Amino acid sequence: MAKTDFPGWHGTTILAVRRGGEVVVAGDGQVSLGQTVIKGSARKVRRLGKEGREVVAGFAGSTADAFTLLERLEKKLEATPGQLARACVELAKDWRTDKYLRNLEAMLVVTDGAELFVITGAGDVLEPEHDVTAIGSGGNFALAAARGLMESELSAEDVARRAMAIAAEICVYTNGNLTVESIRK
Repeated sequence: MAKTDFPGWHGTTILAVRRGGEVVVAGDGQVSLGQTVIKGSARKVRRLGKEGREVVAGFAGSTADAFTLLERLEKKLEATPGQLARACVELAKDWRTDKYLRNLEAMLVVTDGAELFVITGAGDVLEPEHDVTAIGSGGNFALAAARGLMESELSAEDVARRAMAIAAEICVYTNGNLTVESIRK
C-alpha cells in the first residue's frame, strides 16, 4: 500500500489556554485509523522535566514521532535550564535540519507556565496570540471555541474543558475523554 493510499491516523485535539498566571493544556483521548476508533483513552498531554523546572507538553501526530521529539526536548531543557524558548528553538532547528528528524510527523504545544509555544517540523516556534493555541484534527474547532470563551470570566481550566467539549461535538476525530494538566509560573 503506498503512503498516499494509507487511510492515515487521526484523532488529536490539543488546546492550551493561558489566564490568570496559569496555563492549562488539554488533550482528548481518541486515536483513529481511517474511520475506526482504535483507542479512546490515549494520553497526549504530559509533564516533562524535573521538579521545579517543569514543562507541560501536548502532541498531535504520530505517537512514536511525538515521543521522539519529547525526548529530544527534554534533553534540550536539561542543556538550557530555565530557557524554554531557547530549548524550543534548538529542537526546531534539529527537527528541520536532521535527516532522520525531518521525517517525523507531529506537532507540539509546550509551556512552562510563563511561556507558551507551538513547535512544528517546518522549523516554526510560534507564540500564540490571544493566550490560546490549539493543534490537531479538532484544533481549529477548539481554538475558535476557546477564543470566544476568553471573553467570559471562566478560569483557564473551565475555558479549556468547555472548548474541548465543543470540539468533540463537531470533530469526529475528537472525543471527550480529556487529559488536563495545568502549570503556574
